[in-house]
Formats: sequence, structure tokens, C-alpha cells
Amino acid sequence: MDQEKLQQQIRQLAADKGALLIAHNYERDEIQEIADITGDSLALSIEAEKTDKQIIVFCGVHFMAESAAILAPEKTVLLPRADAGCPMADMVTAEGLKALKKQHPDATVVTYVNTSAAVKAESDICCTSSNAISVARSIDAKKLLLVPDRNLGHYIAKQVPEKECILWEGYCPIHDQLKVEEIKQAKEDHPDALFMAHPECRPEILELADHICSTSGMYEFAATNPAKKFIVGTEMGILWRLRKEHPDKVFIMPSRALICPNMKLTGLEDVLRCLQTMEPRITVAEDIRIKAKLALDRMLAVPRD
Repeated sequence: MDQEKLQQQIRQLAADKGALLIAHNYERDEIQEIADITGDSLALSIEAEKTDKQIIVFCGVHFMAESAAILAPEKTVLLPRADAGCPMADMVTAEGLKALKKQHPDATVVTYVNTSAAVKAESDICCTSSNAISVARSIDAKKLLLVPDRNLGHYIAKQVPEKECILWEGYCPIHDQLKVEEIKQAKEDHPDALFMAHPECRPEILELADHICSTSGMYEFAATNPAKKFIVGTEMGILWRLRKEHPDKVFIMPSRALICPNMKLTGLEDVLRCLQTMEPRITVAEDIRIKAKLALDRMLAVPRD
């Protein structure tokens, strides 16, 4: 079956079953094309909670579907590829975090949403790449444990110098490999382009950025800035929407390595099979879910800067 027919079949089956198709910004183009909603992981989980549809097909990776199941436990949350994981999320475990908490009992644990439900359950509050600074500033404690992304942690620490920040040594293998030489070359090749970088990039990369932001922030920056060229410092999946919304602008990838294999695992056949079988379903044990939801709720209560 060709791609267009597969897409039509998926859309029809989703409509028949009353399912909401959501896709992360890094998913394949053909997956984003059929989605009812595209966005970052937390925004999609919030949409899953808000919708009146009882079936959520989450085209993303495991921790994202878990977040949707945490916020909307009464709904059926499906992940087309159960093996779509996140290496950074796997770099921290609940047991490891418990051990670090014992070493710093006076610290507040700020955990990135790119983590498992079990890790969130051991946290005081969650954050995203877009609200991390607001969350850190909202906390009264003078010591923060920032888990698991050391690069996001460095970015937060620089913005809140009044706090002691202890960083977990995790990282995104995709963002972390972006090199200074690649950015300098892209800037030399395109001197009229602005460089927007994701805070999961290394500190030396962020120092070269014209704007540091999440994926949702990149969409906003491209839409509101009069520049016609942008160097994009994040996973290449973001290009689909950027180019669709701004056909008059040029978006440049500074490295061929900015491709997440986990985000590219989900294909149209997987989505169709998922709708046909209603598997794999993602659930979270209730004791874990309640604790993890508390950390997410605290984050959602923080006013944006």
C-alpha cells in the first residue's frame, strides 16, 4: 500500500474509533502529516488530558505516552512502537535518584519531563525546556537537584546563580554531539542567518546562539522574527512544520547527525496496526501515577515568565 493510501486508511480508522492522533515535533514527516495535533511532549500530554476522545495514539517515545497516561488515566493511551525509547530518560533510574536525594536532603528535585514515570514520582517538581527557568526561580530552596540532562542543567544554573545546582550526568545523545565547528561553519556559510538552539545542546553551543528555546519556542521565534534564514539547533523533524508554516523562509541544519533514531522508529504501518489491535497500551501503576502527577501539577501551576 502506498503512503497516501496508508494515511487515508489511518485517518478513517481513527475517525471510526474516535481516536486522537498526536505526534511529537521530531516524528517523521508523514506521521506529522496525519496527526490531529503536533507539538512537544508535555503540550501533547495536556491535549490528551483535555480531549473528550477516549483513545489517544501517541506518536512519540515511551516517556511521552507515560506522561499522557499520568494525566489522563481514564483514557486508552497507545504507543505505536513500544520499543521507541529515550536514551536520556534511561540515564536516570528511580533508585539512582533516591540515592542522590539521600546525599542532599535539603535539595529540591527538579526533573525534566524527559524521564520515566518512576523518576517523576521521586521528584518534587517537573520542568520542560520551555519553562525550566520559571520553575527554578519559583522554588524557595537554595539547592536544586537538576535531573537528568546536564546541558539543560547548566543552562538553568547560569540563569539562577543564586541557587546551588547539582547536575545529574545525563544528556541527549543527539543534541550533545552538535559541534562548535559545525555551528561556526554554518554561520560562515550563512552570515545572514540566526542560530536558534535547544537547551539540550552543550553550553559552548548555547554561547553561539542568537536564541535559546524549546521546539515550541523555535516555531514562535521563526514566526515573529523578520529574519529570512535560521540555523536550527535541534532534531531535524522540526523542519516539516517550520517549512510548512514559513515557505518564504530558509531553515538550515548545521549537522547531518541531528536525527533521533528513536523518534524515527514509528512508521505509518505501526500506526495502522496500533489502531487495528489497540496495542501496545501504556499504563502507569496508580501509586507511581499519583506521585508523578503531583510533580507535573506543581510545574503546571508555575506562572510563565
